[in-house]
Amino acid sequence: MRTPQAAALTALALLAAACGGAGGGGEPAGGGTFTYALPSDPGVLDPATGVLNVTLTTLSLAYDTLVGVTADGKIVPGLAEKWTVEPDKVTFNLRKGATCSDGAPVTPSDVAASVNHIADPATKSPIYGVLVPTGMKAAADDAAGTVTLSMPNPFSFILDSARMIYVVCGKGVKDRSLLARGTSGSGPYRLTEAAPGDHYTFKVRREYTWGPSGGTAKDVPETVVLKVVPNEQTAANLLVSGTIHGATIYGPDRSRLEAAPGLTKEVIPVANGQFFYHQGDDRPTRDPVVRKALTQAIDLKELAGIASSGTGKPPTGLVLHPRPCQGDTVTGHVPAHDPAAAAAALDAAGWQAGPDGVRVKDGKRLTLRFLYATTRGAGTQAAAEYLAAAWKKAGAEVKLNGAIDTKLSESLNATQDWDVVWLPIGVTLPSQLVGFLSGPAAPKGANFAHLANKKYDSLVAEATLKPAAEGCAQWLAAESALFESADLVPVVETTVVQAAKGATYQMVAGLFAPTSIRLAQGG
Repeated sequence: MRTPQAAALTALALLAAACGGAGGGGEPAGGGTFTYALPSDPGVLDPATGVLNVTLTTLSLAYDTLVGVTADGKIVPGLAEKWTVEPDKVTFNLRKGATCSDGAPVTPSDVAASVNHIADPATKSPIYGVLVPTGMKAAADDAAGTVTLSMPNPFSFILDSARMIYVVCGKGVKDRSLLARGTSGSGPYRLTEAAPGDHYTFKVRREYTWGPSGGTAKDVPETVVLKVVPNEQTAANLLVSGTIHGATIYGPDRSRLEAAPGLTKEVIPVANGQFFYHQGDDRPTRDPVVRKALTQAIDLKELAGIASSGTGKPPTGLVLHPRPCQGDTVTGHVPAHDPAAAAAALDAAGWQAGPDGVRVKDGKRLTLRFLYATTRGAGTQAAAEYLAAAWKKAGAEVKLNGAIDTKLSESLNATQDWDVVWLPIGVTLPSQLVGFLSGPAAPKGANFAHLANKKYDSLVAEATLKPAAEGCAQWLAAESALFESADLVPVVETTVVQAAKGATYQMVAGLFAPTSIRLAQGG
């Protein structure tokens, strides 16, 4: 099995999910055009390469998955009408009558080809090991109408993983080049025009009747336009003026939208902000005493407000909503704010203050290289500066290193030139984190922080052997074990405003529920 590294780590940092819906008044009406603002261009549209949230959002209009998920985390039928789950495999019975956008029937072989293409080493898919579990294989029985996804060992979330695998069908199965700027899926919309950097136009498939929870394309808009609007202020202006119908706003313009009349708004959790300590052999943060002391030196509540510009919520776990395992893994498991205790612990560990205030042990200064992405806005920069100031008071010398995403990924995986890193996480299953939080350390593996938490490893090993629900206690306890040893420190659950005017729509885990889109009368 191969371990995805740089690409998968980018997925960890950049996948962001949102759940919920937005709507604006009036009675719903079919037909017309629904326009939604994308914050950036989605890039190549092949589902095997789609790793950014903006790409997955775009693909969700045109592709189906075997199963869907509701806002409260319940798995519901999609292309599969029923399934049988075993510890190391799940067999799906496909519903009859589903067709691809070119009219071809959707077959079990299409599903198997979609999974196996992603798992093929030659594909070098960045979603392999993240959205598609490492080691997963698919086998089709077209005569029986079934497809089986299997793993080499028992795997808790084998069913849940199927909700993130887009099924390519029709001509796109044999000619993947068609998917770079086109779609070949069984979803309620098909892409008819791609103008990179400007807009993507989708047309409805009225014959669509096989959506999750009985969704159909009967009353959805005739056309959906995804307009690329990189500037959030511009997106907010377009929304207020009614030029577009929907947008998700991260930054300072959200307060203006929340106060604007005629819009429907919902505050949605979108990602977690936290920092990791490097535990390599030559790092001061290899010592759990140092990690805990540095954590105690921080007022995490104050830091959360700074990092999110006051719009975040207290974190309750690493996995985004809707979570398969419900529970608070954070409260009571993170070292509490206590600067005096932090100073005493560092003293006892042999880190004595030098003439310039920086602590020294065995001739080595307590120096921390703090790495963060410059693409996350002013809040992340302010959080970095706050941490540097707090740790300076505790006796550490902090060197701030802001980098764009590609450089950040390179530093984490290859050069390893960091001691603490601020890294957002956006995953929907706890199993998607295991390769990053355990196992071979970078650059040989994806364990970029060189974590070696025996309690976490043991609990994950137990949880993996159990069906998802039965293993939840272990999955939750495993997360808490990471926090208790200060391997990483959860700071804030960041939120966004999902807004609409003249329309209603639902999104789950950052993906459109396309059959929910409606234009209001006059919208």
